[in-house]
Amino acid sequence: MVALAVSAIPEGLPIVLTLVLAISVRRMAARNAIIRRLPAVETLGSCTVIGSDKTGTLTQNRMTVRLIAAGGEAYEVAGGGYEVAGEIRALRSEPDGAPVSVRVEEGSALWWTLVAGALCNDASAVPAESEFDVAGDPTEIALLVSASKADPFKDELEERYTRVAEIPFDPEARTAATFNEVDGSVLAFVKGAPEDVLRACTSALGGDLDEPAILEEAERLAGDGLRVLAVAFRELPEPEAAPALAAEGVLEGLSFAGLQAMMDPPRPEAVQAVEECRRAGIRVVMITGDHARTASAIARRLGIPAADEVLAGVELDALSDDALRDALARVSVFARVSPEHKLRIVTALQSLGETVAVTGDGVNDAPALKAAEIGAAMGRSGTDVAKEAADMIVTDDNFASIVAAVREGRIAFDNVRETTFFLISSGAAEVAAVLASIFFRFQLPFLPAQLLWLNLVTNGVQDVALAFEPGEKDVLQRPPRPRREGIVSRVLWVRTAIVGAVMAVGTLALFLHELSATDDLERARTVALTTMVLFQVFHVGNCRSELRSAFAKSPFSNRILFMGTAAALGLHIAALHLPFTQYVLRVQPLDVSTWVVMIAVASTVIVAVELHKLLVRLSSRRAALATA
Repeated sequence: MVALAVSAIPEGLPIVLTLVLAISVRRMAARNAIIRRLPAVETLGSCTVIGSDKTGTLTQNRMTVRLIAAGGEAYEVAGGGYEVAGEIRALRSEPDGAPVSVRVEEGSALWWTLVAGALCNDASAVPAESEFDVAGDPTEIALLVSASKADPFKDELEERYTRVAEIPFDPEARTAATFNEVDGSVLAFVKGAPEDVLRACTSALGGDLDEPAILEEAERLAGDGLRVLAVAFRELPEPEAAPALAAEGVLEGLSFAGLQAMMDPPRPEAVQAVEECRRAGIRVVMITGDHARTASAIARRLGIPAADEVLAGVELDALSDDALRDALARVSVFARVSPEHKLRIVTALQSLGETVAVTGDGVNDAPALKAAEIGAAMGRSGTDVAKEAADMIVTDDNFASIVAAVREGRIAFDNVRETTFFLISSGAAEVAAVLASIFFRFQLPFLPAQLLWLNLVTNGVQDVALAFEPGEKDVLQRPPRPRREGIVSRVLWVRTAIVGAVMAVGTLALFLHELSATDDLERARTVALTTMVLFQVFHVGNCRSELRSAFAKSPFSNRILFMGTAAALGLHIAALHLPFTQYVLRVQPLDVSTWVVMIAVASTVIVAVELHKLLVRLSSRRAALATA
């Protein structure tokens, strides 16, 4: 009974499982994904939906103002990125439509548009040799760079327009404001979403306030994939009222100055990552606070399916939970959403049976990060609250890093499954051999110490080495694994029975043959023990893939496994010749002819598993053709 208990218990399994997860955590960290909770590694492998922010995650978050609309005119801002060189050109001044460089006159609508963007701003941009040295929010940096093309630098402006109060950006109001004192008066400068800024405007510089025309222009710019901000200002009749207005966060009677439209190009690696998600059966959902047409244009560039159908936050508010679940079947782009909307989207996806990973960086994103199976906080732009609520921190704020983490999560599960299968099938063979010996009243082929040697030393080295398996090339071309699927699949349970039977029969056959030929029980047990070791040496190659042939994978693609297997066999050969281990294990050296027979018998486990893999592959192809 002691021998049976030793055979049945895979002593190394808890250690190996922890090691697999730890190795995956290290690999993910190298791919800019820091795992805060170890179970998240396995959960990533079954992810079916990734709900991602747009700015900085799917895009480069390197904003550049391209177009300005002010005073009935349209202007182009030359110079890419954060380049110092560049100018502002009028697009509608010449009959032929050719852009003409303009001098920005103080007091004009264009001048106030640039000044308002520069003063309602907490970023910094200092001219260097060819590019500005920048710090702060990329959107605010873009406003500073565009203003600097017309010479009004922020430092010089703030010497003249001293900030006395401010209203921080409010995700609900989607606006921000500063109050600046100049010549005894106080001006309020506001920036934000065009529709929200216009709601507080009663006039416009350079003409009448034509809200439909301004919103139409904003829609047109957003349709080109540009992020559009409106800026406005007003002079306060009572300068001392600025602190009270800032505290209330309410501004009215503004004068509309203009629109600034900026480009935030998609990350090239994000385009490839979205395609990888499509092949992997993972749906990408864009969740952004930007305008619907901007979100749609960027989604098309990224290759997100159904990018033309966008659900805005106000539309989402009007939907019931059932209607939202129906909408999620066709909508993959959500615009003008608040953190509360993000949480509702996550819970609706979960109610449909999806395993959801969601990104976030703000304090208000914490509930959605907590609710999702995988909460991914941004490492650069994320707040401490968001990081604390998350399961994973993406250090480079890059969507591609999330997809890389999903890949590593799938590899981790594969390695857990392969290692578990190796241990259970080897244990099943030992149990079957012992039970068969008891049932047929044979001598026991193993002593308890020999079984411990098998479980802790020989296959104990190999199962640890399996944890370093690099993963298969098509790991992101398979559909996500169902969350409720066990570690050992139905296919592997059948294979365990096959392997257990082959190894047990082969070991017992050689044991009984040697015992009848020599009548030496110690030698017969040495043959049985060594045969089982050789079975494990061959079988570990079977366990490197559930479906692919053992011969399709190079033995050197996992050098640790190759060396571990060689070390395990070397340890056993040494044990057969060292006096101490001969005494403890009750073993003895074996001749070459016996080794040849044992190797021939042990290799049959490869034949059996290869035949089973072939049958499973053929069955899968027939099922695929039947459903096609």
